[in-house]
Amino acid sequence: MTVRVRHDGGGEALTDNDFGDRLRSAMVARGPLCVGIDPHPALLSAWGLPDDVRGLERFAHTCVEALAAHTAVLKPQSAFFERHGARGVAVLEAVLAGIRAAGALALLDVKRGDIGSTMTAYAQAYLDPASPLGADAVTLSPFLGYESLRPALDAAAQHGAGVFVLALTSNPEGAQVQHARCGATSVAQSVVEGVRADNADAPDLGWAGLVIGATVDSGVRDLQLDLLGSRAPILAPGMGAQGGRPQDLAGVFGAALPNVLASTSRDVLAAGPSVSALRQAAQRIGEDVRIAVEAASAVAEGALPGRHGSR
Repeated sequence: MTVRVRHDGGGEALTDNDFGDRLRSAMVARGPLCVGIDPHPALLSAWGLPDDVRGLERFAHTCVEALAAHTAVLKPQSAFFERHGARGVAVLEAVLAGIRAAGALALLDVKRGDIGSTMTAYAQAYLDPASPLGADAVTLSPFLGYESLRPALDAAAQHGAGVFVLALTSNPEGAQVQHARCGATSVAQSVVEGVRADNADAPDLGWAGLVIGATVDSGVRDLQLDLLGSRAPILAPGMGAQGGRPQDLAGVFGAALPNVLASTSRDVLAAGPSVSALRQAAQRIGEDVRIAVEAASAVAEGALPGRHGSR
């Protein structure tokens, strides 16, 4: 077990298991759902809030109040806080603390990717529990080469934190890079292999995760990505407004479906600013995902030799 010293608002030292263990526990207890906190101008306006730091703070803390005690993972998008300058970053610091104080995991969506000392600085900012911006996990971009992320990967392992590395995204431009091949291996496949190597000692979920869009259709199969063998937790953005449906997850992720953390944002946030409506929206989507995962698991178990219903 990696021991991670973390401080809550009162300064009390806490110890945690590795990120993969904590994520699995959260998914079992609260369901396999991640909700983004994306305070972009259109949503602030829809909530009747001004597009300034006051509106940002009201929006973000309402999300924490509604969701952090009931959802496995909350994912603040750093850019929407950074656009408000230093005061916006201060709100982000408070949001990260509030998420974790309520028992959810904080996944900071920063998609950083750099080299050398710069990557080390990003790792210190986001993965060191002593940092005011420290989170349980971050998103990373590997397209300067998977090993360029090594300072962040090592920091995550050291601190019991997690990373989610972009592998196969559902934006139309992504295929140009992610499907490209060097010899027989696609770029996406090389990312999955890098994650698999970092998770080699994990008995269940590792600390190195993958970002694979819920709407990539047959991309996982076409590129022959061994998601289950990677032992990676899989962040699957694109649920809801972007076209992803819970009932389609099994077709995208196959046997790795139990390791999928479905991610949604607009379908939940559109229910605000009511705390109860936000919570109900997240619970409805989370229940749909849970049912889809359980149904796919039941089908898979029934197909095993010796199981009832096998052929």
